[in-house]
Amino acid sequence: MKTLGLAMLASAVLVACGDPPATATAPATDAALAQGATLYAAQCASCHGANGEGQPDWRERKPDGRLPAPPHDASGHTWHHPMDMLFQMTRDGMVPPLAPEGYQSDMPAFGHILSDDEIRAVLAYIESQWPDEVKQMRAERFKPQTSGR
Repeated sequence: MKTLGLAMLASAVLVACGDPPATATAPATDAALAQGATLYAAQCASCHGANGEGQPDWRERKPDGRLPAPPHDASGHTWHHPMDMLFQMTRDGMVPPLAPEGYQSDMPAFGHILSDDEIRAVLAYIESQWPDEVKQMRAERFKPQTSGR
């Protein structure tokens, strides 16, 4: 049953990701990164870790069937997702189409707590912590699509 749940979640994420649109994000300013670091410490670190390390055994379901908070550092899968998807997960929580209908998660929706710009600052801060090789892989994965015309 655990495998089926993970397969359903993976399928939903793949469907949601599909052929993701390129996400053009402006380089984060020092002020935005500082704001993101402060907000991350206040809103995210209690679950995802002060250094983005996530909770122990984050791939194994807890007794309640929910998954522990994943890492946001290079060891996790956050960087595998386009920024638009990460923004939606943070703002709206783990709801369809990001997760199957009825999926239970400890990830709250932050849209009523943080403004869109604050969410973007947190994501910019998380991204700023990734090593250059991860940033390069992301650039390749999410490079703008060119039309054949």
